[in-house]
Amino acid sequence: MRSLDVITIGRSSVDLYGDQVGGRLEDMGSFSKYIGGSPANIACGAARLGLRSAVITGVGDEHMGRFIREQLIREGVDVRGVKTDPERLTALVLLGIRDETRFPLIFYRENCADMGLTEADIDEDFIAGARSVLATGTHLSHPRTRAAVLKALALAKKHGARTALDIDYRPNLWGVAGHDAGESRFVESDKVTAELQSVLHLFDLIVGTEEEFHIAGGTTDTVAALRAVRAVSDAVLVCKRGAAGAVAFERAIPDSLDDGQTGPGFPIEVFNVLGAGDGFFAGLLKGWLEDRDWPTALAYANACGAFAVSRHGCTPAYPSLAELEFFLARGVIRPDLRNDAALEQIHWATNRRHPGAGAGAGPDIRIFAFDHRGQFEAMPGYTPAKGGAFKTLCLAAARAVADGQSGYGILCDDRIGRTALHAASGSELWVGRPCEWPGSRPLELEPELGPDCGGLNAWPRAQVVKVLCFCHPDDDAAMRAGQEATVARLFAAARRNGLEFLLEIIPSKVGPVDDMTTATLIRQFYAAGIYPDWWKLEPMRSPAAWANAIAAIEAHDRHTRGIVVLGLDAPEAELAACFEVAAGFPLVRGFAVGRTIFGDAARAWLGGDLDDAGAVAAMAARFGRLCGIWDAARVGAPAAV
Repeated sequence: MRSLDVITIGRSSVDLYGDQVGGRLEDMGSFSKYIGGSPANIACGAARLGLRSAVITGVGDEHMGRFIREQLIREGVDVRGVKTDPERLTALVLLGIRDETRFPLIFYRENCADMGLTEADIDEDFIAGARSVLATGTHLSHPRTRAAVLKALALAKKHGARTALDIDYRPNLWGVAGHDAGESRFVESDKVTAELQSVLHLFDLIVGTEEEFHIAGGTTDTVAALRAVRAVSDAVLVCKRGAAGAVAFERAIPDSLDDGQTGPGFPIEVFNVLGAGDGFFAGLLKGWLEDRDWPTALAYANACGAFAVSRHGCTPAYPSLAELEFFLARGVIRPDLRNDAALEQIHWATNRRHPGAGAGAGPDIRIFAFDHRGQFEAMPGYTPAKGGAFKTLCLAAARAVADGQSGYGILCDDRIGRTALHAASGSELWVGRPCEWPGSRPLELEPELGPDCGGLNAWPRAQVVKVLCFCHPDDDAAMRAGQEATVARLFAAARRNGLEFLLEIIPSKVGPVDDMTTATLIRQFYAAGIYPDWWKLEPMRSPAAWANAIAAIEAHDRHTRGIVVLGLDAPEAELAACFEVAAGFPLVRGFAVGRTIFGDAARAWLGGDLDDAGAVAAMAARFGRLCGIWDAARVGAPAAV
């Protein structure tokens, strides 16, 4: 059995998308950074739809090259074919959304890393492991990269793989338009037409817009162009027609495009056409490689293209399989898909792959929480400098237990623990960061966030926004409304900035609790439009209480990351008893415990009775024991019903 469904080959880049929609590229004040380049985009879109994809491309030996490689991995794309070029820089593209028809872009591709691909970079065993190989037009524009593409296609044919071409005509990347013509999609060129027609016979599937078939066929009459392509290739031809959808031709080209095979279109708002064709091809690949009929394959493709044109960015806009299936079953509710709340929730929840935020961590996460501020400040001997120094020891203890493995994390604040927080960035650890003013009820947020929580804009994307709310179902209407409004404001800001969100609720500090207390609060927060990626809940000894809480979550969000159990300074024996119950529920992913681990060590260290090494050793021992207790509980727990 082949290990890959598709290998794409060609360009990759870092796309810097202007955030100010409707303005000139000259006036952009900020940009969002995404992975880009048609082959990389298609590989990511295919992976989101459940295909096993890989890409052959080149990146520089620098920060942006590492970003592309890491982002491909997060998207589930095989990177064995990604060459790191020590001599060339990673390609860069600046893009903007001016209006419904103008999308200015500038390519920075002078001798870029992906144009350094050679025949030597094409590995036969790698190609032999794929069901299909997809090439894109840009890499047919230079003798060196053309040779690499032709070798990959020849090997694909040798090993019985399907071959596909995305014509992807960019006149300035073929040298027939200037640097300021990045937006241009068509310039006549006999040379380009001849270069393309010399290879079209190598493909089983050829996809392009009408303009792209014009360059491939050598005429601006679309039917005549398609017939010119058919004269040199037996491939299935799929012509994209913008708002009119797309049409497939398996054999002879009829007199009218309307006589080809079509799939349903979707009446959506055109917000951003950049990258729409790559999303389209990802959906088409799913249907093609699953041997669906062309109307079905085109339905997948059109839907994926619809998502792309309705959102900011290219790869970030593409749907997951769950999202695509939901959309095809439900249909269009509003034409601006990015503002469809139900659709956007599924999009976010099924595509979040930020480092440290659960991706690759396996089923469980074990978190050392030392984000406490008020508790530290109340300890004898505390000073801000000592507090910060101690939190670096907490981080050292967490790392000692994690020992480079995934499935471990920390909760750390920026006010006292800034040094530790920054040191943890980019590590293997899951990293959460608190936002609440310690002990506040009604809930108040840290002043650094600002009144609209705009301070989250400065947070690293890998950090998880954590907020603790002391709340109870018996809260009066004003208290409940005020706290929910504060949490909702923070939640909206977290989503706006691409940050995962953890909501911690502690009702036992407010009033009496029973088996329905936590479940009732969970339902109330969902009713307020708040969909946490993570829940942090009190240690509950009653299986019924856990079952009720989990039922409340799953009734609203089947894609949540899960629950972590907080500690409340409980002794290890009490936590062990709680773990035994909680571990029987798969949605409970682990724990986030703090004072049980650091309390005694912090008091001794601040009092001068324990040195750094002793503090690290003591906390590592306690954290390690809790990890062992959790792991044993998980292994020994009966399956919850």
